[in-house]
Amino acid sequence: MLDRKLVREQPEFVRAQAARKGVSAPVDEFLRVDGEWRATKKELDDLRAEAKRVADSIGALRAAGKTEEFEAARAKTAEMKGQQKVLEEKERWLEEQLREVELQFPNLPHASAPDGKDETENPVVRTWGEKRAEPSRQHQEIAADLRLFDAELGAKVSGSRFVVYTGAGAKLLRALANFMADLQVRQNGYYEVSPPALVLGQSLEGTGNLPKFADDLYKAEGEDLWLIPTAEVPVTNLMRDTILDGARLPVKLAAYTPCFRREAGAAGKDTRGILRMHQFDKVELVKFVTPETSYDELEALVTDAEDVLQALGLHYRVIELCTGDMGDKAAKIYDLEVWAPGEGRYLEVSSCGNFEAFQARRTNIRFRREAGAPPEFVHVLNGSGLAVPRLMVALLETYWRDGHVEVPAALVPYMGGDRIDAPASHPF
Repeated sequence: MLDRKLVREQPEFVRAQAARKGVSAPVDEFLRVDGEWRATKKELDDLRAEAKRVADSIGALRAAGKTEEFEAARAKTAEMKGQQKVLEEKERWLEEQLREVELQFPNLPHASAPDGKDETENPVVRTWGEKRAEPSRQHQEIAADLRLFDAELGAKVSGSRFVVYTGAGAKLLRALANFMADLQVRQNGYYEVSPPALVLGQSLEGTGNLPKFADDLYKAEGEDLWLIPTAEVPVTNLMRDTILDGARLPVKLAAYTPCFRREAGAAGKDTRGILRMHQFDKVELVKFVTPETSYDELEALVTDAEDVLQALGLHYRVIELCTGDMGDKAAKIYDLEVWAPGEGRYLEVSSCGNFEAFQARRTNIRFRREAGAPPEFVHVLNGSGLAVPRLMVALLETYWRDGHVEVPAALVPYMGGDRIDAPASHPF
């Protein structure tokens, strides 16, 4: 959510910044409901003050023997209690209406975010490493030869866009996840958590996934429980309704979880292999920081995610999302795209964003700079560190050799060997 004061005092600015993202903010509706809510609140405050004044006079009137005035004051107090109840109900209803309008606002892009209409206008910030010089094969062909995953088995038990990882493929999945989590904890100072994969609707609302993106989520029938689209949701909400100690910021959390997405708007896109699935694994990084450090922390977050790709020796590029491609929640975003030589293209494996106070206002996450200082909203950042399936695609296609896949040195301790070969036998 945005700062209410900002929308009230600078509505045209808010309108213009939302337009940079190509969206229309409900400024007029906000001002209408907010005006009515504030008028009702003032009326209620005035009534409470008058009710207190009359109530305070009752004892003096009784002591003075002013029976008529005493009875009139009692009657007025009773009348005002009824009026107060009506106004309190109206204020609560208007507050709910105001929040519904607020939840429709996008976050405003940072001044440094490049303007653009869509992904074709995202500038490349930097590249690292070299593309594989010799031709490679596509990952699903490699996986078929080495029995790494099976889409038919996945469809058999769960339907389309699910796979079963088998043999060395299942081991590689675990190895990548453990390697990435260990790197972020041991090298980059994150504190590891393992949150639930089912969350309340309130948690999804807090991170901005609800109400707008409900069609991309899986919901448990008859319950207010939703499968997480990313660990960003439960990890951010671990701090909901919390006032953090400013001296201990930044707080840096890392979580490895499965993620679930319906991909409702992605019919026909990347249906081969494991490029786009309904269930996938990911290591997520979440930071809670002070406002004045948040953009330095964003650069550091990107570097933390890059560490994984560099350790695995994979060529990648960092792009900055233009305003038309960054979505509703972030103020500034960088994507990491790894080169997949068999696909002949870059694949997004991480999106690192600064949400400023947008999620903190929705989840009421604040901090105090010192004891007794007024609480302020933190800035929340998150990024993938990284998404496992597409990372696996790039690794298989980069390190494919004739008949086997070489294992990068950093991954050898997790795989227990330096190559992946076809199994001598398998149960499927």
